[in-house]
Amino acid sequence: MKKTTLLLSLIAVSAASLIWAHGSATGIVKERMDGMVAMSKATKAITPMMRGNVEYNAEAIRDYARKIEEHAGEAMTKLFPEGSGGMPSEAKDDVWTDWEQFEVLAMQLENLGKGLAQAAANGLAESVSEEGASTNMMGTSGMMGTGGMMGQTMNGMIDIEMLAQMPADAVFAKVGQACSACHTKFRAESN
Repeated sequence: MKKTTLLLSLIAVSAASLIWAHGSATGIVKERMDGMVAMSKATKAITPMMRGNVEYNAEAIRDYARKIEEHAGEAMTKLFPEGSGGMPSEAKDDVWTDWEQFEVLAMQLENLGKGLAQAAANGLAESVSEEGASTNMMGTSGMMGTGGMMGQTMNGMIDIEMLAQMPADAVFAKVGQACSACHTKFRAESN
């Protein structure tokens, strides 16, 4: 549960800094920032449901998951042509020097969005108390959760059919991990 909370907090902080930096962006940089903000808003809307703070709504999860899917994968990578770095972009040069890894993470995020949409009907694996504390660790560690291999094939790509069988909160935690991995490697810190 602590890992999930940390990842969700990281997503919220990233969203706030994206919105701040967004003000002076134009052209393709603004377009990609808009996509990042759309994904951030989707994850922020899903988070209270995954924590058990608001009523779980599978249809809303599907809608938000589709928003993530829509802005990930090739839709994301096409917004990073060479030469589009520098201020106000927060993209590190690593995006272009390690394009293959960037592309893999973008495709993984797209597949995770698809998987989350399909897993939405599965609900939450965790039993969440009224205080929001987990009473069951399924979905956050081990084979079913974020720490295990469930949903990921040996070549690192995401198996959507496996994700569709998982609890939605476990898939959502993987979305957070994918965002975090990409931001850590490819996004410059805001000052």
